[in-house]
Amino acid sequence: MKITVVGRHMSVPADLQELAEKKLAKLDKYFATEEKATVTFSRKRNRENIEITIAAANTLFRCETDDATFRNAIDRAVDTIDRQIRKNKTKLEKRLRSQGAAVAAGITEMADELSEATDFVVRRKEFDLKPMSVEEAILQMNLIGHEFFVFQDDKSGETCVVYARRDGDYGLIVPGKKE
Repeated sequence: MKITVVGRHMSVPADLQELAEKKLAKLDKYFATEEKATVTFSRKRNRENIEITIAAANTLFRCETDDATFRNAIDRAVDTIDRQIRKNKTKLEKRLRSQGAAVAAGITEMADELSEATDFVVRRKEFDLKPMSVEEAILQMNLIGHEFFVFQDDKSGETCVVYARRDGDYGLIVPGKKE
């Protein structure tokens, strides 16, 4: 697994980098190819925060956890991602078999701190849109733990958004046609 370690507003000590690599190496058994993982260390409200994102087979696994120490937070985050992978393993295998040899679109997330003049924008993310079905987009949204997910509809080619509704259902936003 290719692991990128990032320290947000801090430098990450070498021992924490080695610990993160060691813990994430345990997840290699789930992946056939070498996948990319990003581990972000930060401190929020006097707590140690870890965010782990793994891009594997066009699927994102994401966990964000905090604890009193980085070591405890790493353990909890890796356990959470391990549960996510095991829970969705059959769904992923079924989807991968149905897709066959689909072209892999590398999803990359980049968080940029913007200038002081734009106080209302906290974080900016860029990613490549991958054509997928609505069901696959819902699965992706649930895996990364967000309330919405932007994707390219595989049938129409339009950019769409799925979102979790308060009543437990899902919604779909599609662009309107101008006439």
